[in-house]
Amino acid sequence: MGIKALKPQTRSTIITYAIVIVAFFAVTVLDGMGFISNSLSGQLVPICAYVSLAVSLNLVVGVSGELSLGHAGFMSVGAFTGVVAAGCLTRMGVESEILLFVAAAVIGAVAAGIIGFLVGIPVMRLRGDYLAIVTLAFGEIIKNLLNNFYIGVDDAGLHFSMTDSSSLGMTQGTILINGPKGAVGIDKISTFALGILLVLITVAVVLNLMHSRDGRAIMAVRDNRIAAESVGINVTKYRLMAFTVASALAGAAGVLYAMNYSTITPSQFDFNQSILILVYVVLGGMGNISGSIISAAFLTVLPEVLRPINNYRMLIYAVVLILVMVVPNTKLYQRAAEALRSKLHRESKTPAAATEGGEGNE
Repeated sequence: MGIKALKPQTRSTIITYAIVIVAFFAVTVLDGMGFISNSLSGQLVPICAYVSLAVSLNLVVGVSGELSLGHAGFMSVGAFTGVVAAGCLTRMGVESEILLFVAAAVIGAVAAGIIGFLVGIPVMRLRGDYLAIVTLAFGEIIKNLLNNFYIGVDDAGLHFSMTDSSSLGMTQGTILINGPKGAVGIDKISTFALGILLVLITVAVVLNLMHSRDGRAIMAVRDNRIAAESVGINVTKYRLMAFTVASALAGAAGVLYAMNYSTITPSQFDFNQSILILVYVVLGGMGNISGSIISAAFLTVLPEVLRPINNYRMLIYAVVLILVMVVPNTKLYQRAAEALRSKLHRESKTPAAATEGGEGNE
C-alpha cells in the first residue's frame, strides 16, 4: 500500500515527521563534509528551538484560534528554570550532559506549564484583542521580574534575593541568575541531535492532541464558539488545555535555546521575540504544522545566508516576508494551487479505483 492510499490525515503526519528526519540526516551529512559554515552551524540549535516554539504557538493561534503575544514569556520561564535546575544538579555531582539536559528540559517545561495554567485561568475567558493585550503584558511582566532575580547555589542549597547578588549570603557558591545580567556561566550542552529530538517530541504532542477527541473539541470551539457551547463543550476548559500544553512546550524549547549559550539575559525574551515566533506561525499557515517547521527554519537561516551582503540583508529579509505574505493571496497563485490539489486528488483516487476494478474482475 503506497502513501497515496493512506488517509489524508495519516499522510500529512508522515510527511511532517519525514521533513524533520530528512532535514536532520541531510544537515548532519553536509556538516560532516564541511559544506556548512561555522556561523550557519552555530544556528542549528536555535533553529530547532524556534521550530519547537512555532509548532507550539500554532497550537494556540492556529488550532485554538486565539492570538497570544506572550510566548517568549513562557520560553524565558523554561530557560531560566532549566538553567537553575542544571546548575543545582551539576553542584550535586551529575556529570552526564544528556541527563542534565533532559532533567532541565522536563523541569523547565513543567514550570512553564504551571505558569501557563495559572495565567490561563483568567486569561482564557477573554477573546480577540483583549487576550492579545493580556498575554503581551504577561510577557513584559516576566521579563521585568527576571531582571530583579538573583539566584545562587552553594553547599547549603539555593539562595534567592531580589536586591543584589551580595545579599545571597553564599559561601564559595555559584551565581546562577544575576539580575539584569541574566544567567551566567551556563554549560553549553545543547546539541543539534537533542534539538531534533525535542522537535519530534513537540510535533508528536501537538499532532496527537490535534487528532484526538480533545483536539476536535478545541477546533470546534475555534470554528464556532456558540455552536460548541450548545452541544455541551466546555469552551474555557479546552482553550486552557491548548494554552497550557503550548506553554509547557515553549518552556522546553527555552531550555534548549538557553543551553546553547554561555549567557542569556531577560531582555532577549521581549515583545520582539514573541512577534518573531508569531511571524513563523503566520507565514507557515494557521494550523499547518509542517508549514511552521519550514517557515521557522527558513526565516532563521535566511539572515545568516544573506550575511555576505550585510548592508542589504535586512532589506532583502523584509522583502521576502512581504512576498511570502502577498503572493499566496494572488489569483494566479490560488489557481495554480487549486489545479495542483485537483491533480493530486485525482492521482490519489486512481490506485483505489484500479484496485476495486481488479477485485471485481476476479
